[in-house]
Amino acid sequence: MEYRKLGASGIEASAIGFGAWAIGGWMWGGADERDAVAAIHASLDRGITLLDTAPVYGFGRSEEIVGKAIRGRRDKVVLATKCGLVWDIEAGDFHFRSDRRCIKMDATEYKVFKCLRPDIIRRDVETSLNRLGTDRIDLYQTHWQDSTTPIEETVEVLLDLKKQGKIRAIGCSNATTAQMDSYRAAGQLDSDQELYSMIDRDRERTNLDYCSRNGIAFLAYSPLARGLLTGAIGPGRVFDDGDQRSGRPRFSVDNRRRVLALLEELRPFADAHSATFGQLALAWTAAQRGCSHVLAGARNPGQAVENAAASSVRLAGDELAAINAVVERHRGGIA
Repeated sequence: MEYRKLGASGIEASAIGFGAWAIGGWMWGGADERDAVAAIHASLDRGITLLDTAPVYGFGRSEEIVGKAIRGRRDKVVLATKCGLVWDIEAGDFHFRSDRRCIKMDATEYKVFKCLRPDIIRRDVETSLNRLGTDRIDLYQTHWQDSTTPIEETVEVLLDLKKQGKIRAIGCSNATTAQMDSYRAAGQLDSDQELYSMIDRDRERTNLDYCSRNGIAFLAYSPLARGLLTGAIGPGRVFDDGDQRSGRPRFSVDNRRRVLALLEELRPFADAHSATFGQLALAWTAAQRGCSHVLAGARNPGQAVENAAASSVRLAGDELAAINAVVERHRGGIA
């Protein structure tokens, strides 16, 4: 396993990280806790140290499962979670409505807001520490940006939490480069977490380039395009009730066929490394300039083992160029 720095924080974490969104069950059609804990254990056993979660993933459930999984192993983990999405108060920017299973704009169970008020951050860090069963969070990230709270106020409280030893590094997510400028001007920014994959490359010329130039870690989320780039989601796949992928244009039968056509053209590159499509996609992502860490989800030990093994797939410059050429030929037709 390769280990890379989280910006200027002094913390090193595995280049392939464990993304804990799916194990919360929310938006993924449910999840089995025993499988989730076993998946985290399998990841740690194979050198993955970076575990990334958030309070909203299952409305606390993901953090609770991560806490159970790392009990007795905390010192081997670089633990990352987030703040900024709240569902028990109405403050900040309205974001979405949801029930326990999935986002639904007519749902009444949860009304979620983007809120980075200092008092809410102080409250939420304590809640996360309790769920995770720890006294410190290694990387604390603002999940979404709140237009109603000045970034300077957010950074001030984050720096105070760092001074207290409750967090060790400061990150943002779903942010613009201008917002990252504000974080840095106010005091500190160690990382940025953004959507990024072979078929999601909008952040390449903005956030990815910005992080590369400024020594900020870039954490790619959904590098497998929510399963599409594994090759396991064929035209006949039926998604479980509550699975966010059901009914979305990206997961239409036609789009799945287009992604599978892309993967078939990439098969020789995967075969050359005895790699799966998913491992090739993770290796490609980790090899991009500016991308320091890749967060891959797993809901069972088999998926976790496969993701961890992507660390051994090293793509040469000529291979990357050839893969990019294939991706660009197909990407325009993929939703």
